[in-house]
Parts: sequence; C-alpha cells; structure tokens
Amino acid sequence: MLWLVNTSLKQVHIDDVALSDLRQLAIGAFAPLKGFMEEADYDSVCDHMRLRDGSPWPIPVTLPTSSDIAATLHLDERIALIGPDGRMHGTLTVTSIYKPDLEREAHRVYRTNDLRHPGVKRLLQRGDVYLGGPVELLVPDDDPLFAPYLFTPEQTRAEFARRGWKTVVGFQTRNPVHRAHEYIQKCALETVDGLYLNPLVGPTKQDDIPAPVRLKAYLAILEHYYPRDKVFFGVYKAAMRYAGPREAVMHALVRRNFGCTHFIVGRDHAGVGDYYGPYDAQHIFSEFAPGELGITPVFFENAFYCKACSGMATSKTCPHGDDQRIILSGTRVRQMLSEGIAPPPEFSRPEVVKVLMAYYAQRT
Repeated sequence: MLWLVNTSLKQVHIDDVALSDLRQLAIGAFAPLKGFMEEADYDSVCDHMRLRDGSPWPIPVTLPTSSDIAATLHLDERIALIGPDGRMHGTLTVTSIYKPDLEREAHRVYRTNDLRHPGVKRLLQRGDVYLGGPVELLVPDDDPLFAPYLFTPEQTRAEFARRGWKTVVGFQTRNPVHRAHEYIQKCALETVDGLYLNPLVGPTKQDDIPAPVRLKAYLAILEHYYPRDKVFFGVYKAAMRYAGPREAVMHALVRRNFGCTHFIVGRDHAGVGDYYGPYDAQHIFSEFAPGELGITPVFFENAFYCKACSGMATSKTCPHGDDQRIILSGTRVRQMLSEGIAPPPEFSRPEVVKVLMAYYAQRT
C-alpha cells in the first residue's frame, strides 16, 4: 500500500505545514512551483518576491529539517517524507541543501522578527536547514470531513467552464463569513459570472476557530443567503502564514491557478495583530506590472452595518460617524461568544452565530 513506509529510502519527518505544502505543490495550487524551493529561488523570493526566472512569487515554500538529518543526505537522492501520522505521504528528490538566514527571512517576509508574530514564531522553530527539490505525492488527502470540498485546480477550472463562467472572483478567509465578508463578496459578484468561496482550512494559530466549526458556518450561510448557481464552494487546505501583504499576493496567485480571474483583497488581508497597516495588502500589488500576476485584484475598504443607512456600507458610501456603525473586532466577537452573548444580526447571520455559540458552549 502506498501509505506504508518504503524502508529503502531515507526518511525525513515533516510537520503539518510541510505536509499541507506538499499537497498544494502536487496538485498545482502553487504553480509554477513543482517542489520545495532550491536555494536560488529562496533567495530571490525573499529579496525580490520573484523566482530566479522572474516569475512572481512572494513567500518561500520550503522544507525545513535539522542539521543532523541534513548531514546524512546527498544531492540527487530520493527521500521519503513521513507525515505527523507516521505515514509516507510523498517523496522529495533532493536538489538543494542549504542553511537559510531565518532572521533575514522573517524580516523580509513578515516585516518583523518579533516572536509574538505567529508566522515568525513558527519559522524559527521548524528547522535550521532547508531541503529543496521536486516532490511526488503518494497519499491524497483522505480527510473525510473535507473530502467533498477538496478540488484540484484542474477540477475547478473544469467546473467553471461547465458553468459557463468566463470571469470568476475568488475569496479567501480563515474566519467564519460575517456580514462584511458577505457584502464585499456580493458586491464583487455583481461584476463577474461567479464567486469561488475558498476558505483556508489548513494549519492555523491555536486561538483561531477550528476548521470543522468554520465549515459548518460556511455551509449554513451558503444555504440561506447565496444563489447556488452563482457560487462554487471549495476548501483550501493550506497553512496560514499570517504574512499580511506578501500572503495576499500568494493567495491571489493560488486562486489564479484554480481558475479565478479576480481576487478580493479587503482590509488587513492575512494580517495579525498590528504588524501591518490596514491596507498594506492592497498597496503591495502596485509592485507588480498590470496583468503580470494573471489575476485582477479587487480592493475593498472595511465594511460595516450603518444604523442610519439601514444597511451594509463602507466609508466610500456611508456619510455617518462611528456612533452609527456596528464594527466588532475578532477579539471582541470571540469574547462575546465565550460569554454566551450572541453577536448582533447586523454583524453576523443568525445561522452562523448559532454554529459558533454551540461550539463555544461545549468548550466551557
């Protein structure tokens, strides 16, 4: 059976982030990458947000290991990649072994070396040597919960074509969809043929709402508030980097690979804490030539419910002050839910609130 360890190959154990990257590399979600980055691509991406051939790519996709393990490996050697579950999930043909400057990578990619940043913390804990080379996936993702919603780029492109969609806007989130998300998705949907709602359900930080709970919330809001013939739902089982601006570009490129022509970038996309300005993730797209990314970013300001307007709006369309605007931070919403207090319907649909309150109730 494919999942059994092939003892003829040297084994390298990989974490859940590397496993998720392996899967995305194998299905083509990270195209043009075909494997974990070699040193030349890694250096170019860190410094210039481009692969060595000039192709745009903003974040290193690397396979960390320890110095001791790296010392046992040789170039052109094929090794077994062993996942956290002990199974052999794939192989790597080693074409590069190198020691990265992790402090430099943190500063370039995350714009900080602060260990309180979850992306930086993870980066500095994973390993001090990188292995690069093409990969082969041996075990497809067999998670029964997400299996019905896992698609390859080849499958999504075929589905969009079957539906006759020539223009498709992609939306990324790691949180339950609230009214502001819904508003900007539907605004974008007014201008294209279809919406690809593609939430990230891979490894995230510990205090994020678990992916199975979020899946229930996504399905609940889709059932009641979205036109079924205009929306396609699939999950993106990749790791969250929390890299703000650079990750916004990466998310756009991935959705390009899935067949989207447009990609929504809202306030503080892929951000965490106050490490990035609220619209830095939009400004970064100006560093690429028009059309270079192969997908059109669609920018939105922060959306909210205005009591005076009696509807959703942004500062572009609403003349009223903060006293009329219902804006809740993620921290405040989690606090309300943990205290058994339902966020108002102006912030989140009741079907979504019901799912979240049930989760928080069982935690206490």
